[in-house]
Amino acid sequence: MSLASKHPLLTIRNLCIEGRGESGWTEIVKGVDLSLQRGEILGLIGESGAGKSTIGLAAMGYTRDGCRISEGEILFDGIDLRNAPESQRRALRGRRIAYVAQSAAASFNPAHRLIDQYVEGPIRHHVMRRTEAEQDARALYQRMQLPDPDLIGLRYPHQVSGGQLQRAMTAMAMACRPDLIIFDEPTTALDVTTQIEVLRAIRDVIRRFGTAAIYITHDLAVVAQMADRIKVLRYGAEVEDAPTRAMIEAPTQAYTQSLWAVRSLQIPAKPAPPIGTIPVIEVCKVTAGYDGNLALHDVSFSIHPGRTVAVVGESGSGKSTTARVITGLLRPAGGEVRMNGQILAPDYRHRSKDTLRQIQMIYQMADTALNPRQRISEIIGWPVQLYRGLSGRALEARIRELLGLIELDPDIYMHRFPGELSGGQKQRIGIARALAAEPSFIICDEVTSALDQLVAEEILKLLSRLQTELNLAYMFITHDITTVRAIADDVIVMQAGRVIESGEKPVVLSPPYEPYTQRLLASVPEMDPDWLDHVLVQRDDMAH
Repeated sequence: MSLASKHPLLTIRNLCIEGRGESGWTEIVKGVDLSLQRGEILGLIGESGAGKSTIGLAAMGYTRDGCRISEGEILFDGIDLRNAPESQRRALRGRRIAYVAQSAAASFNPAHRLIDQYVEGPIRHHVMRRTEAEQDARALYQRMQLPDPDLIGLRYPHQVSGGQLQRAMTAMAMACRPDLIIFDEPTTALDVTTQIEVLRAIRDVIRRFGTAAIYITHDLAVVAQMADRIKVLRYGAEVEDAPTRAMIEAPTQAYTQSLWAVRSLQIPAKPAPPIGTIPVIEVCKVTAGYDGNLALHDVSFSIHPGRTVAVVGESGSGKSTTARVITGLLRPAGGEVRMNGQILAPDYRHRSKDTLRQIQMIYQMADTALNPRQRISEIIGWPVQLYRGLSGRALEARIRELLGLIELDPDIYMHRFPGELSGGQKQRIGIARALAAEPSFIICDEVTSALDQLVAEEILKLLSRLQTELNLAYMFITHDITTVRAIADDVIVMQAGRVIESGEKPVVLSPPYEPYTQRLLASVPEMDPDWLDHVLVQRDDMAH
């Protein structure tokens, strides 16, 4: 990529950031350097807690509550962000430096329509008038492949899917055509087919306007498509920094090599259940929707004890809606759900306490699933108290045991609040909360999408071990085909609220494929920097 200027747009030297804990201040970013030219994309990768997001925020002259910059220099287009007045930093944010957060659901104001939130930045920074900003919003919504781009902006955040909301936020960050965009896991919530179009849109904007970007991700194949250079971080320090192609082909550090190798996880599939085995969950011809619009059409499948059923499909295919029907959060318009052969009440409020205990859910967005005002011990301890009646030392012992299961030190994490944890750590707490009820069936809704490769592998191994020990059944909602290949026994493919294909994993994921299944499989990024370009050429050729 040709760079617009020989002078860096962003220069960070010897950046040190400290976080405040119960024992005082601890260094969490340790002397990191980076420089970024206009039009250049730098990929930041590493484990959860490596400091990626903290560095990304520091590039805006910002730190989270409980953090402080203790040393170093941050220069943006010659402006010293560390020492600049807060008024100057605020004037830059949104106008010249934009941020795309990992959790769109936590970033939008639920009380305002999408387009009203889009136009706020351009109007406030005097970039466009409202009419022009609204027109620009619709154009970017279309580029982001959002459905009904002329009208989707009139919806509220809760009226669109997680993937659609993430694309709307990416469009909003681009509204003022900033010089620098911090992308913090911008495609985490997207299915593989939508991800391709969003990656295309991000690259188009960067190339068209000479925008620089810091692209934070744990998805190595994605960063290979996006970044000119990759910086690997661990424990707040730099491990390796190299041009993308050189690092993909020959990483020099052992830690980087370990990151490249973790995508090979394969948990052996289990034999089919004996004929006549009663499913733990059976969805029978379910039709359901919202505000009179159907989102599910005659959906049927079963999940047996001790098995993992992966449900895959594009954003809006009905995966999470099906989960809401099973949990009783959404009443079906037709059909029924059975557990262990017994019909479940369609509304969770009419289900027994033991039924509620047996069906648990781990949510996609840990940021919005955990009460920010409760300590971790309260979050995990509540279901233990509710379903097992434990208190005092017995309750504390069980909380410690659950934290041990998810590999978090109880002495460090019990008394923290969610805001003091990384995204991956928050998701682990969500898993522990589900396990606390001692369920027989767990719905895992994109539970590894917010995790780096190493942590995701450990979580999948943990879930597999717990399944074997406790005979748990999992419904694993995911858009990550790599995860499906790793953990699924059975696969259900959904499109537009219908089951397109279902069966044992070797059957569904082996040729000949159903056309839609083939499209999903062909959209999985590969560890080849040229992969996205090849896929886009193929798609454009087919379109013409």
